[in-house]
Amino acid sequence: MTYLQGLSGSIGNTPLIKIESLSKATGCEILGKAEFMNPGGSVKDRAALWMVEAAERSGELKAGGTVVEGTAGNTGIGLAHVCNSRGYACVIYMPDNQSKEKVDLLRTLGADVRVVPTVPYANDENFQKQAGRYAATLDNAIWANQFDNTANRQAHFESTGPEIWQQTEGKVDVFTCAVGTGGTLAGVSRYLKQSSNDVRVVLADPMGSALHNWVTTGEATMTPGPSITEGIGNSRVTENLAGTEIDESVQVTDQEMVDMCYNLLRQDGWFFGSSSGINLTAAVKIARQMGPGHTIVTILCDDGGKYQSRLYNPEFLAEKALQVPPSPNAT
Repeated sequence: MTYLQGLSGSIGNTPLIKIESLSKATGCEILGKAEFMNPGGSVKDRAALWMVEAAERSGELKAGGTVVEGTAGNTGIGLAHVCNSRGYACVIYMPDNQSKEKVDLLRTLGADVRVVPTVPYANDENFQKQAGRYAATLDNAIWANQFDNTANRQAHFESTGPEIWQQTEGKVDVFTCAVGTGGTLAGVSRYLKQSSNDVRVVLADPMGSALHNWVTTGEATMTPGPSITEGIGNSRVTENLAGTEIDESVQVTDQEMVDMCYNLLRQDGWFFGSSSGINLTAAVKIARQMGPGHTIVTILCDDGGKYQSRLYNPEFLAEKALQVPPSPNAT
């Protein structure tokens, strides 16, 4: 018999999918790692599992314990699933600029969700810092600390990177994705660079982030924003991202991301979230820069279901001076 071992065994080993319209338009193989097929619906399931297992191995987290985290949503959702499967309580601090769908889903999963005002990381009331302080008041509890806990990066070095290398038979020319914690880009980059010095790693960055400038100038200074994307972009270089070999950075505007998400929905049938839109827009920009014949891999972080009140809401977009692109079938 062939089967997977429970929830943990179902995380990872996601398929690599050719995005047909983008590949045809660029003459490159534009391939997306289908992370929306993880049980919690996103790439963050990998980090959630690795961080919990690292805490178990170290003895910090014991039976009946509590996992606390500050998250824009997807890491919290992954942690809630993992905690439920292992008998842990889960407490999530979220900034109040995230979609209602994520908050509702986390509560449905049984997490104790605490929505707090959105403030910069430098502020002591930042959602991540509140999570850390609260975890320190509990017995048998951990703060997952996804931004600076390198078990996050290790998840992608041990799973996502090797999977991409095997699925492309070592023929990947470029890997690109956006950064929130930095775990995905850092872990995959380390594995692919170890496998071949010829693989280019490109950061895909939304506006309103400091990471594009960090890659291009060495200084983490903010670019004009903000962006409606959720969970990506950062004002600082995290422990996960530090020391990562990145060859280039590509900036993507919100309107470019919106156009990508709507066009893929209408032309290819894909219903993606905003991070996937940023990643695929960057992949196309790189493909056009390099010319036909290259293989470019990115991350399909999650689907669009958690963004219906924002990205897929024309009234919300209009408030942000963004436009829904015209339908190709419009008369």
